[in-house]
Amino acid sequence: MKKRTALLLGCILLSGTALAGCSGKEGAGADPARNEQQAKILLYNNLREPTSLDPPVGFDLVSYDILNNAMEGLTRLGKTQSPEPAMAKEWKISPDGKQYTFTLRDGIKWSNGDPVKASDFEFAWKRMLDPKKPTPAAPLAYVIEGAEAYNSDKGPAEGVKIKATDDKTLEVVLTKPAPWLLGMVSNPAFFPVHQATVEKNDKWASEAATIVSNGPFKITEWKHDSELKMVKNDQYWDAASVKLDGVTFKMVNDSNTEYQLYQSGGLHIAGVIPADLSQKLFAEGKVKVEDSAGTYFYRFNTKMPPFDNVHIRKAFQMAVDSQKIVDLVVKQKQKPADGFVSYGLQDPAGDDFRKVGGKLVKFDAAEAKKLLEKGMAEAGYKTLPQVTLTYNTNDLHQKIAEAAQAMFKENLGVDVKIESKEGKVLTAEQKKLQLQFSRSSWLPDFADPINFLDIFQTGNPNNRTGWSNAQYDKLIQDAYNEPDNAKRFKILHEAENILLDEAPIMPLYFYNSAYMQSDKLEGVVRHAYGYIDFKWADLK
Repeated sequence: MKKRTALLLGCILLSGTALAGCSGKEGAGADPARNEQQAKILLYNNLREPTSLDPPVGFDLVSYDILNNAMEGLTRLGKTQSPEPAMAKEWKISPDGKQYTFTLRDGIKWSNGDPVKASDFEFAWKRMLDPKKPTPAAPLAYVIEGAEAYNSDKGPAEGVKIKATDDKTLEVVLTKPAPWLLGMVSNPAFFPVHQATVEKNDKWASEAATIVSNGPFKITEWKHDSELKMVKNDQYWDAASVKLDGVTFKMVNDSNTEYQLYQSGGLHIAGVIPADLSQKLFAEGKVKVEDSAGTYFYRFNTKMPPFDNVHIRKAFQMAVDSQKIVDLVVKQKQKPADGFVSYGLQDPAGDDFRKVGGKLVKFDAAEAKKLLEKGMAEAGYKTLPQVTLTYNTNDLHQKIAEAAQAMFKENLGVDVKIESKEGKVLTAEQKKLQLQFSRSSWLPDFADPINFLDIFQTGNPNNRTGWSNAQYDKLIQDAYNEPDNAKRFKILHEAENILLDEAPIMPLYFYNSAYMQSDKLEGVVRHAYGYIDFKWADLK
């Protein structure tokens, strides 16, 4: 995603949120979930249309929250947040940590009744790496031998060390030990796909009728930009653990409308708390807060004036008071981002990566003004070129952009124009470096700081800033190659320092999960480094 995106993708304040309507309490009113024969249908707001339900293509929260419930990989993040056997019943790891042999379960099936085979994984993973059909998830697989060469069109598909030796056995050879691999393959990017379906229809993932899945639920109806419905998948290997009859994903991209629907029982979840009600709802104890992972930030286009100047970028970065953004605008009790890697990642000594890394981003209006003057002198500007901040359409993104706009005016004397674009359009234009200054988010795909930092390597499709730094690239590669975890974390701290010092990005805050949930709903699993999971959920 990330991604958790991620970014967040991206979405805001959503890093795992799901709730259910109440009776006689918050969320009281008619309960549409209790419709025909009292079916247990969980109503969840996905915010907007998924980018894609083709696993390696979606690569954001609004796609992967759906996919995580409709499909399943070799492993699945369990209730304790650790990877557990899923399509694979077991695995063996070679002594040098470079070869994994996965053994699939007996009797696992696709939603159409076909058996799930090891070859489905080989096909899916190599398809993710196909240079003729680039996917944003591909770099995640570069730890696999031959993957980067194939994806870069410098090596053959046959050179990728992913092989189904029979219907039940998948062998994977890595270029280097990757202690995060078992968690990574639980990510939707590594889900299998039904080969016959994919080869028959390029648009198989765009309509409910043509999607073949292998997870706890199967998609039965998809009204684009409105709602997507799932029902329990009776072909799922662990169907006995699935208590819900189905899940309906709504697409309501307004926090006040979402809250009103939750109040009336039209949603079982209020995952974005309206800012004007947050103080009251928090004070009444109606909002739950859980740790999450990911960062809400802005990207500078370092190839476009005036942000091709590092001092101007740093001036903008230092001109925004993130504490005020969190306290006065978002109001969900998030932590201001003083770096890019969020909290919750422990180093070998048991210390938190973020705390060890210290404050790499700070608000300093006076210093910001000096840096702007310095940058303008270097660039030969008497007047700063027009700056436009673009955000994906959403009421909260708009409020944050407006607050930042006011701070740029007050602290830098710069009039910044703001504009909104539909999410898919914004992402597409970011990738083409067509936006000058734009909103983004990152939700990590596995629990390791390298998955935050490697996206800013030169040429990484998730970079989207035009920024390139040879020393940074080397540090990331050194981190991938370093077997000593303590040394590896030290290298990653050095890389993060360079990233924030050169400022191709402006971190604003770290995500959390603030939500209201009905007392009728239990068993929803919100993964800090994964996606929301309704497999074990139940409505009483």
